[in-house]
Amino acid sequence: MSDRISVAKTYKLFVGGKFPRSESGRVYAVTDHKGKFLANAADASRKDVRDAVSAARKAFPGWSGATAYNRGQVLYRVAEMLEGRREQFVAEVTAAEGGRHASSIVDAAIDRWVWYAGWTDKIASVLGAANPVAGPYFSFSVPEPTGVVGILAPQRSSLLGLVSVLAPVLATGCTAVLVSSRERPLPAITLSEVLATADLPGGVANILTGNADELGPWLASHGDVNALDPTGASDRAALAREAAGTVKRVLSVPADEPDWTRRPDIARLRKFLETKSVWHPMGV
Repeated sequence: MSDRISVAKTYKLFVGGKFPRSESGRVYAVTDHKGKFLANAADASRKDVRDAVSAARKAFPGWSGATAYNRGQVLYRVAEMLEGRREQFVAEVTAAEGGRHASSIVDAAIDRWVWYAGWTDKIASVLGAANPVAGPYFSFSVPEPTGVVGILAPQRSSLLGLVSVLAPVLATGCTAVLVSSRERPLPAITLSEVLATADLPGGVANILTGNADELGPWLASHGDVNALDPTGASDRAALAREAAGTVKRVLSVPADEPDWTRRPDIARLRKFLETKSVWHPMGV
């Protein structure tokens, strides 16, 4: 009897809580850090970007309107499921980046998700304020989510960097359209499988695989995207120019990919918040 032929897996996109094929019908080969074939991944197109943005916009009122406590519980559930699939993530990070620090990278990614989940119900207390005013008024400043955020994930850090850019967006109440690392997409794909079964409403997080330099300009110019994180783009200045047409917020990121193992802070939370000030008369 001849040896059987293994069936190569072809992964799909994650849009609106579902797993559609790319509208383009394109796929590309994913290899490990030594060039060995692992699987096929969907190669997203402009239409896929539009569909993902539409799903994120539709999900925004419900997610931003949920209580901070509820959002924290959902994000903590994601961390629980990451822990449950830890061995799979270690194997995928090992394949993508090499095995020297894979276990510690996965542990740090899970811990980081928990860290941001814990911040959901503290953001308003830390970043909000009761403003002193000269007059018979109360004045309060309250942080609110910006809206739909386009994210170009880090190209080298396949899991820890991915979590470090996605988790703060969701913690603030924003929704996200994320383009994963092109060469190292498997941890992002597995994360999408976790998100689909972790009580996260469909459309809150949408994950596309493909070429960030191809998809980035469509995110930057889309009128329904409110903010852009260009971390994984090769030409960030060009994206900033594209984004200027719709006056969206573009994060200023270092020229070189950051050291994602450093302790996180609330800087990324601040980036995706607007401040609303309310005035109210004191009465007599």
